[in-house]
Amino acid sequence: MAQQREVKKWIRGQMTSDGAGVSLRRLIASHEIDMLDPFLLFDAFGSDKPEDYIAGFPPHPHRGFETVTYMLAGKMRHEDSAGNAGVIETGGVQWMTAGRGIIHSEKPEQEAGLLAGFQLWVNLPAEQKMMAPRYQEKAASEIAIETREAGLKLKVVAGETINGTKGVIDNSFVEPVYFVIDAPAGSVFEDNIPATHNAFVYVAAGRVSIGDKPTSIGASQLAVLKEGDAVKVLAEQDSTFIVVAGKPINEPVERAGPFVMNTRAELEQAFADYRSGQFVA
Repeated sequence: MAQQREVKKWIRGQMTSDGAGVSLRRLIASHEIDMLDPFLLFDAFGSDKPEDYIAGFPPHPHRGFETVTYMLAGKMRHEDSAGNAGVIETGGVQWMTAGRGIIHSEKPEQEAGLLAGFQLWVNLPAEQKMMAPRYQEKAASEIAIETREAGLKLKVVAGETINGTKGVIDNSFVEPVYFVIDAPAGSVFEDNIPATHNAFVYVAAGRVSIGDKPTSIGASQLAVLKEGDAVKVLAEQDSTFIVVAGKPINEPVERAGPFVMNTRAELEQAFADYRSGQFVA
């Protein structure tokens, strides 16, 4: 019998700015929770005011982890030191593996007056921290959608649903689950989550109740889930939320700004390599 995951802790996050002054809500890597192995950071951004984000994220380096950007609305233009460039559009995802080092920039843009999305940082195991950088970038049209009872729609970015629908992201390091759900009021989302994984639910809009001993959380809140192998979410209102899970790496973490390594010496080497111009293709 499935063991439903209940809410362990819910988080409001804190409003902050990053890049050249982009306004966002930081939920993981905040004063409420430092990390949820393998997840190092989770930001939610959204605004109809260009001054909140127009300066974007000028060129900056990364080493030792992955960045995941999903756009609910609007666009994110990007380019990097390896010569890659493109646009993540509404409903699309970019899973970037920084590996041994890359310098990239991002510039958000409204679409129909709207901008909203998420950025998640996912750790890499020690043996993969110096791998070659790579991208997995998928448009909305490439991501499978399940339509369930009461009009609930589930986008399968990563992982596999109880119905066998597979995500578009390939990642054997943490075997991630990343579901994006649009749920009409009164609908219920239920699915399996590997018992080995840490997991969270973030509500982008609306209000939901989680678990068999329901905990209600509203828009802009994140719920860290307890142990179990299944998740159940009831939409109290028309809601948009994500369910994210990943297998813990269980290794030491040393991080500073854009670099995440296992030891202080590796961290110092990352800064030295960046200063000496080694973060290029």
